[in-house]
Amino acid sequence: MEYKELTEKIIGCAMKVHQALGPGFLESVYQKALAHELCKAGLAFECEKAIQVLYDSVIVGDFSADMLVEGTVMVENKSVQSLVAAHEVQLVNYLTATGIEVGLLLNFGAASLEIKRKTRTYRPKSP
Repeated sequence: MEYKELTEKIIGCAMKVHQALGPGFLESVYQKALAHELCKAGLAFECEKAIQVLYDSVIVGDFSADMLVEGTVMVENKSVQSLVAAHEVQLVNYLTATGIEVGLLLNFGAASLEIKRKTRTYRPKSP
């Protein structure tokens, strides 16, 4: 499945969750609801995917990605009033550490679902 098609399916699932629950819950609630929607959509995913950060072939850190969908798209879920640059940087760092090319940053805490699609490698926006 192409990245664009897959990310659109993930976003559609996230929109269903946000429309049903609205803002105000903990991130873990949205993550469980999104996992349910992804399952209903027939998408394979892992939650709290453990990832090691390597530097010069040495493990220098560990983190857990909120979700990895179809083994190709990393999803970071937030439940904050508004996304800030640090949230985007966190996702790009996770993509860099894993070699995964595409990630979605989803914020369920705002009045409208906030979505940022990020890539590991810089891609200028098309005119």
